[in-house]
Amino acid sequence: MMKPPMFPMLALILASMPAFAEIDLSGSWVAYLHEDALNRGSGPLPVDYLGLPLNDQGRTRALLYTASQISMPERQCLYYTSEYLPMGPFGFKMWNETEPINGRTVAWHLSGTNDRAPMTIWVDGRPDDSKYDIHPIGGYGTGAWEGEVLKAKITHMKAGYIWRNGSPTSDQASITFHFIRHGDMMVVISELVDPVYLSEPFVVSRNYMLSNTNIIRPIDTPCVPGEEATRAPGEVPHYQPGKNPFVGEMTKAYNIPQEAVLGGAETMYPAYRKKLKDKYVPPAKCPRDCGYGAFATSASQ
Repeated sequence: MMKPPMFPMLALILASMPAFAEIDLSGSWVAYLHEDALNRGSGPLPVDYLGLPLNDQGRTRALLYTASQISMPERQCLYYTSEYLPMGPFGFKMWNETEPINGRTVAWHLSGTNDRAPMTIWVDGRPDDSKYDIHPIGGYGTGAWEGEVLKAKITHMKAGYIWRNGSPTSDQASITFHFIRHGDMMVVISELVDPVYLSEPFVVSRNYMLSNTNIIRPIDTPCVPGEEATRAPGEVPHYQPGKNPFVGEMTKAYNIPQEAVLGGAETMYPAYRKKLKDKYVPPAKCPRDCGYGAFATSASQ
């Protein structure tokens, strides 16, 4: 009597086994500022929303902003939400937390940097918190493995900014991170969704390199508000609607049409260049920020 082939049975056994594709993400991951160096280094111009999917509310809110607002104690830490991980100049330390019985990883921790709070990504299957729960400084993160990629979602974020020019995020925003390791390189992709100020998700990526010599601390200097200016009680620095003096700065310096400078989802896509081809005339020479040498170095954290 011929025995049945073993392949279908083997396939059935393998299909019933839990998938195991986790990889080690721990280490000190150093940022090299060769991506968006000006934005992540010295910061963008005051009114430069090109490539941001701001809706009308987001654009209006951004144009009211002045950097003097950051001198107010209650606003000094608003730049340092979880979005500052891919948009700031610093790297991060990453390590896992295990439960004591079988050593199973229950969470991944990401260090804070100068002012940004640490983040925790729970991977033990716990549900999302209620939308009414507290919004901690580092947000609330849950994640799961998709093959060799750790996918994490950060919710319960505090209101803050996307870029350091007042482009806003609300406390209803969330971020989906993908952590992808290739040997000694880590690619982090973030997708910011904000139903209040953005009309589409805002996606950015960032590369990091593993370092055995530039060791990043798990906890760094927290953001501690302080009194930086004297002003009348109740005074909030801002520009009146239609009165922001920096609206034309990008147009004056680089000839970029104002409709592009003010952002919107359309400006994120390469096809938008076709719309501008008859309106844009490059300046005869670059007027400012023409070299990246000062920024193309590794950050200490």
